[in-house]
Amino acid sequence: MQTFFVEIKCRLGKTYEVASRLADAEIASEIHSIAGNFDILAKFHVEDGVDIGHFVGEKVQVIPDIVDTHTIITFKAF
Repeated sequence: MQTFFVEIKCRLGKTYEVASRLADAEIASEIHSIAGNFDILAKFHVEDGVDIGHFVGEKVQVIPDIVDTHTIITFKAF
């Protein structure tokens, strides 16, 4: 199992709508609103061998009103 996080920047005023669409897609294990350069931090788990770049491009970045993402790949949870 691979775990990674995606910081998501939304179109102004659309953070809660994007979060709802992300939740409806049932692809993230956690979705948080955050302060700073991005609006949402989402945690994902995918099976080993799944291409994270394709997953983000095909499942996350296609959600309307997302304008930018930043993916953080993790190695080990403590």
